[in-house]
Amino acid sequence: MAPTSQSNIATNQETGSTLVPSTTTVSGEFAPSVWGDFFITYTPPISQMSEEWMRERADQLKAKVRQMFDSGKALSLPDTLVLVDTLERLGIENHFCEEIEMALRHVQKEGHVFESCNDINIAALRFRLLRQHGFWISPGVFDKFKDDTASFSDTLLSDPRSMLSLYNAAHLAIPGEHQLHKLITTLRSHLESIKGKLGSPMVSQVSRALEIPLPRYPKRLETLHYIREYEEEDGHSDVLLELARLEFNFVRSLHLKELKNLSLWWKDLYNTVNLRYSRDRIVEIYFWTCTMLHEEEYSHARMLFAKTFGFFSLMDDTYDVHATLDECYKLNEAIQMWDESAVSILPEYLRTFYIKLLRTYKEYEDSLKLDEKYRVFYVIESTKLLSKTYL
Repeated sequence: MAPTSQSNIATNQETGSTLVPSTTTVSGEFAPSVWGDFFITYTPPISQMSEEWMRERADQLKAKVRQMFDSGKALSLPDTLVLVDTLERLGIENHFCEEIEMALRHVQKEGHVFESCNDINIAALRFRLLRQHGFWISPGVFDKFKDDTASFSDTLLSDPRSMLSLYNAAHLAIPGEHQLHKLITTLRSHLESIKGKLGSPMVSQVSRALEIPLPRYPKRLETLHYIREYEEEDGHSDVLLELARLEFNFVRSLHLKELKNLSLWWKDLYNTVNLRYSRDRIVEIYFWTCTMLHEEEYSHARMLFAKTFGFFSLMDDTYDVHATLDECYKLNEAIQMWDESAVSILPEYLRTFYIKLLRTYKEYEDSLKLDEKYRVFYVIESTKLLSKTYL
């Protein structure tokens, strides 16, 4: 979002220019989009294999992965955790939701099995995965790895993988779990001190975690990195690796198609509403939606999210860097009314924007199934609330 004026003078963080809220119009000075028409004109390389063949192959590989879960008696609980973690980091867990749910329920139910496990990497992995999936697990599971002074053993601090696993797990602490918060600080210091001595792929994984811990890292970006790193791991599964590559390419191809369609829609909207003071950032908005919903099945939701936040961006810049105070009040009044008849109270330059906003939301409703149309009501209410907040 553009910087919101909290005082008489605010600084535009994107350009360094000074914004002075007043009753006079202030021009925005945002840089143009660095992408131009790239995603409109981009043509991806043609694959040597047909999509039909690749999808058939992916289905075959999915069946093999399900067999890994079906052979649960042969798969130890620690190995089950490693499998779930690998699927998630490779970005293919959405095909095995039921299997993962059942596996983690079994892991939680058989918690006593881990009492004799002295592998802190597995203990941390169990803690992180269970909490990420909404299962309760106490931080007390780490107590057995501490010495008489309540400090973790020197063995932990000499093992980068265990440190990294525990560091990521500790970021799932809830308020009041002070020992985990202290642990983050301690482990961060140790990881930073050894980072320069690590080899590949551990050095990349540590560097990413120090920037953004794994539970908070965008899943799509983690998949991009981890597919390459997983291949370097000893004992990696060729089945999982091949499936991950196929699925990554399927989703990337879909994202490129969506981005082309979205860029065309935005170019038409941006030129039509003619709010030249506003940011042209639809690619960045689309990337943000992909960090929330990157899977194929969420294609429609992604497009609706991106279009909605495109309008929010135009509205934000209107309030922040261009409209007079009187014009801001009028725009908010029209948005609260949410009726095309309210266009008459707006200044001329905002009328097309307002009409486009209302009609696009109506298009959302028309594109949804009968039992989904009610959702647009909440989008409209959120837009009204956001307008009040911007004001």
